[in-house]
Amino acid sequence: HHEIVKFLLSKDEKLSKTPIIEVTGVKGKTSVVWMLKEILREKNPLTLSSLGVFLSEKKLKENISITPASIIEAVKLANGLDYQVCIFESSLGGTGLADVGILTNIVEDYPIQGGKEKASQAKAQIFKSKITCCEHTAYKKYYSLFKNVNTFSIAEKDANIHATNIDYGLEKTRLKVHVKGLKTITGKEYNIKFPVESFAPGPHYLLNLLAAISGALTLDINIKQIQEGLRNFKGVRGRSSRRNLDEKIIIEEINPGINAEAIKYTLKMAENFNTPIIILGGDYGITCEEIDENKTANILENSTGEIILTGELGKNIQKKLQKKIPHIENREDAMKYALSTAKKHIILIYRSEYSKLRER
Repeated sequence: HHEIVKFLLSKDEKLSKTPIIEVTGVKGKTSVVWMLKEILREKNPLTLSSLGVFLSEKKLKENISITPASIIEAVKLANGLDYQVCIFESSLGGTGLADVGILTNIVEDYPIQGGKEKASQAKAQIFKSKITCCEHTAYKKYYSLFKNVNTFSIAEKDANIHATNIDYGLEKTRLKVHVKGLKTITGKEYNIKFPVESFAPGPHYLLNLLAAISGALTLDINIKQIQEGLRNFKGVRGRSSRRNLDEKIIIEEINPGINAEAIKYTLKMAENFNTPIIILGGDYGITCEEIDENKTANILENSTGEIILTGELGKNIQKKLQKKIPHIENREDAMKYALSTAKKHIILIYRSEYSKLRER
């Protein structure tokens, strides 16, 4: 599949002159693509992600899968249009066309293709890129034989990129980025420190941020442009984003791939805020990776915050709990209830396709 896509696209004259970034991984792909889209805004990027095909801000197509074959469709849709960089999200590793590949993480190595293969194996395709940026732990665990790799990590100092002085906030998280020995596709090597501020209210957001920074640096994008793009990034509408409603701040984490780990992270992030109210729930059967209800129930047993469960997923989790957590069937009603309380912060964690939510 990848080979055919590569073969068909390698004949495209415009594409062969255009820098390409491909993004894969278990979590965070869409967020990383949107951060890069913000950083590379001046280059009128052609973007393929699970939210659709875009030329800069203009949507060319809405519902599209993120298999490598969709890249062909994205390029066809943009035929004759002026884009100077491509950012493609891919569920199955890369095509080998990319100047820069990014592997966001392998937080769960789940079986695919009916158990014949693991996620980590399928995503190894991304290392066919000229240079690949890979999350440090995943690199050490699965991919250490590959060459031409830049690694990123929140705390591990032997990665090419790590962060210090991290100050998490709801609106903006500030940090210092440390870069050492990072190779670019233009043959430079970066050793530098610089400050960044962006929307990244918890560790898994921050890891996505570092993935985007390493991808941009590997493409040799200048640091001011990276800082500027990330300062303008406010989250991905329909994935992870924040909005204000009167006096209240609502953080939304809506994602078909939400699993027990992501819920644990988000609850941990919630501890930074003054007694937020958390709405948790969603639908089933959306991605090949299902959610572990027992694990989720355990996480909730140990959580001290105020939680409301909602949707089918919430109902099933409620049955597995020892402690009493209320369930409100409809997500809208749960949100209305949360807004009627005195709580200033509301965190919505909802497992769903965003397009489904918009249809209501």
